[in-house]
Amino acid sequence: MQPNPPEPIDTDLDLSVPPALESPRAKLIYLYVSARDGATVEQLQVDLAIKKGTALSIASTLRKRGFLERTDDGFDICGQ
Repeated sequence: MQPNPPEPIDTDLDLSVPPALESPRAKLIYLYVSARDGATVEQLQVDLAIKKGTALSIASTLRKRGFLERTDDGFDICGQ
């Protein structure tokens, strides 16, 4: 069984990354969540091909640093 293809991304989005983010994976997760207007840990895992624990750890760190916020469904960019 193949995973569902990712949903199309709006190309008119501002996909800038905060300068304080230095880790390539943190930048990737931040951009992914920003482009999708939120994401679950499972979406991060499947679509970005990273381990679930890694996705959760990075997203949690981004939340603690004020870049992401926890939602009922997963994570979203703070203030959106």
